Amino acid sequence: MLKFFNNSQRERENEDISIDLNNIPKHIAIIMDGNGRWAKERNLPRVAGHKAGVEAVREIVKECSTLKVKYLTLYVFSTENWKRPVDEVSALMSLLAEYLKKEFKELNDNNVIINYIGDISKLPTICQRELIASHKDTKNNTGLTLNLALNYGGRAEITRAFKLMYKDIKLGKISEKDINENMISNYMYTKDMPDPDLIIRPSGEQRLSNFLLWQCAYSEFWYSNIKWPDFRKKHLYRAIYDYQNRDRRFGGIK
Repeated sequence: MLKFFNNSQRERENEDISIDLNNIPKHIAIIMDGNGRWAKERNLPRVAGHKAGVEAVREIVKECSTLKVKYLTLYVFSTENWKRPVDEVSALMSLLAEYLKKEFKELNDNNVIINYIGDISKLPTICQRELIASHKDTKNNTGLTLNLALNYGGRAEITRAFKLMYKDIKLGKISEKDINENMISNYMYTKDMPDPDLIIRPSGEQRLSNFLLWQCAYSEFWYSNIKWPDFRKKHLYRAIYDYQNRDRRFGGIK
């Protein structure tokens, strides 16, 4: 039986808990927030926060794979992040390419599928090359699908879906009567995946930031004051535990 001494989030997040392995979310999505503020608190350059955040990625990807989560979507770089200083963007792209090179063998050995969502055509050539090669070489794996959301924005994704649908209407492939929610979902980047059951956002912010706007209609949200570089297995377990103790009705009544 769990014992809570008070309702403070810090104590709740650090308490040892057990989760039901038969009720693991199929799809977890994470807005990896707080790298810059983590670095600022330590009088470090922002890029140091992004580098520290890679360690959190390693641990969470490994743990999700162990827990048999089927899909893990990480918000790596948004369509709005191009507004950041050029040096920071360049460092982020270098970290991405470095992560894919260094982690590929371990991810592949652990049966992980490396996937990406977003318009990667705007990324540096080396990043595009690593992403495409990593996906090609892991697409036949059967374990966790790791979705890296890159140059991704929910509104941009929906706009893209409308354009693709309009093109198919003009070509006579579909008609107005064919259009429904399932069809629209099939034009999204995540067309072959279930919608996220659980969306996690560390760092204290409580907003979506243009992330998976179509897919999050009935997602459960979990917020934490922990900044992403400090996010670890125990926080993932806390989020899953809270998810497992919610009553998901999807608009109906049980």
